[in-house]
Amino acid sequence: MERESMEFDVVIVGAGPAGLAAACKLMQQANEAQQELMVCVVEKGSEVGAHILSGAVLETKALDELFPDWADKGAPINTKVTEDHIYYLKNEKPATKLPGFMTPKTMHNEGNYIVSMGNVCRWLAEQAESLGVEIFPGFAASDVLYHEDGSVAGIVTGDMGISVAGEEKDSYMPGMELRAKYTIFAEGCRGHLGKQIIEKYQLDAGKSPQHYAIGFKEIWDIPAEQHQEGLVVHSAGWPLTDTSGGAYLYHAENNQVLVGLIVDLSYENPHLSPFDEFQRMKHHPVFKQYLDGGTRVSYGARAIAKGGLNSLPKMHFPGGFLAGCNAGTLNFSKIKGNHAAMKSGTLIAETIFAELQNDAESAGKDLTELTTRFEASWLYDELCRARNFGPAIHKYGTFIGGAFNTLEQNWFGGKFPVTIKDNKADYATLKEAKDCKPFNYPKPDGKLSFDKLSSVYLSNTNHEEDQPCHLKLKDADIPLKSNLPLFDEPAQRYCPAGVYEIVENESGEKQFQINAQNCVHCKTCDIKDPQQNITWTVPEGAGGPNYPNM
Repeated sequence: MERESMEFDVVIVGAGPAGLAAACKLMQQANEAQQELMVCVVEKGSEVGAHILSGAVLETKALDELFPDWADKGAPINTKVTEDHIYYLKNEKPATKLPGFMTPKTMHNEGNYIVSMGNVCRWLAEQAESLGVEIFPGFAASDVLYHEDGSVAGIVTGDMGISVAGEEKDSYMPGMELRAKYTIFAEGCRGHLGKQIIEKYQLDAGKSPQHYAIGFKEIWDIPAEQHQEGLVVHSAGWPLTDTSGGAYLYHAENNQVLVGLIVDLSYENPHLSPFDEFQRMKHHPVFKQYLDGGTRVSYGARAIAKGGLNSLPKMHFPGGFLAGCNAGTLNFSKIKGNHAAMKSGTLIAETIFAELQNDAESAGKDLTELTTRFEASWLYDELCRARNFGPAIHKYGTFIGGAFNTLEQNWFGGKFPVTIKDNKADYATLKEAKDCKPFNYPKPDGKLSFDKLSSVYLSNTNHEEDQPCHLKLKDADIPLKSNLPLFDEPAQRYCPAGVYEIVENESGEKQFQINAQNCVHCKTCDIKDPQQNITWTVPEGAGGPNYPNM
């Protein structure tokens, strides 16, 4: 198909912290050198920040380097952490706060800020545009362009106005080719194109498989007398008796709290429902004391790449780079990925700008300089010190693994002379349903706990209904013929948005139904399906959640 084409020096896929940091750093260097540079960022959300979901307690280390005067520039970073509470929950009963020496020092948050990363990214986009970056929200990067020699040449944005039947509607608009000397894939965790790039260039060869969790988040307005601005609460243990993970509750500005649960996707019991675990978590006294009498105003969910250094693929390949959570730079020992994503973006920007100074003959031929820069950075040091954190919990459980992590971080500074690895992929961990105990989740009370559909409503999720389904099945028979008898089709439960259902038609036959309009773009189905039968692809641009300040 003949498509319109635009040429840039650098195309960046994704206006998250990694992509925007890379864009800003590129233009800062170009402007300082008085060199013309054309940089464009494409973002599938309806606006910058619409698809950003993060806890978030922000460590400003990378931002301090990028914009030392971020406070003077009006960055929406105002609520400094005043206090840390960390709990180990044995059951539903009241729990005692753990003393600092019993928790890994990496989980302490002195000097950090409680923020909305959606708003931080909107601010970063303003800085990028003021520096000369072009940002195109509402355009999904659907395919990768390649040169004849196999190197990446750019991306193609998705066609708009295609019906479910595959026909061109009146609103049809073909996608454009965005060609570039370098392409940065900063799509976030389990990026659609990043996944293809990793496989094509075997960037993860010799690495442990990437490990994931699903992270939930709600924003609540709570009574003023229950609010303590700057307080950070974390917990481990209950309700996650069949897997690992942890809960959080952050007291932000304006009598709001940000509450959520992170559930590791390495769980074995196919009856487990991460969404329902989150709903019952809020009834624990540690969280109920703040939420009682409050009003839930927003909901969302997103997968988290938590494999760390052991799972980190090579971040450069012919013609481009992987940045941030698309590569998996999150530091799970801190439960933080935003500062790491931003640092990876700036390291890539420095590498690209140095390459652009070479003559045309050698430019772009050797991108291994990124590895040198990365291994000399504080980001590599952080990830190296945190390399055992996730594997220890996977192998030894929350309590013993947590004790090991406290010992390693507090006494050995993350330099324990052993590297623990978890080489079993998350999708391969499920046991058969007949061998596992079902859960009896309580019904939502409509005060602290809620159902999936009312939750999705609060995410402002919307897709054009008459478009091809963006959730692709490699084999349409697998859900009913294999996943249902073996695993009671776990997609019904691991999806946080009610996308997948087993329904009966009028003749009583079971059918696998995909409610793609509900999809909040968390990517959990792409990760946890035991047959790896579901592939998440991008829908029409601007589709999906519209988070105001997540």
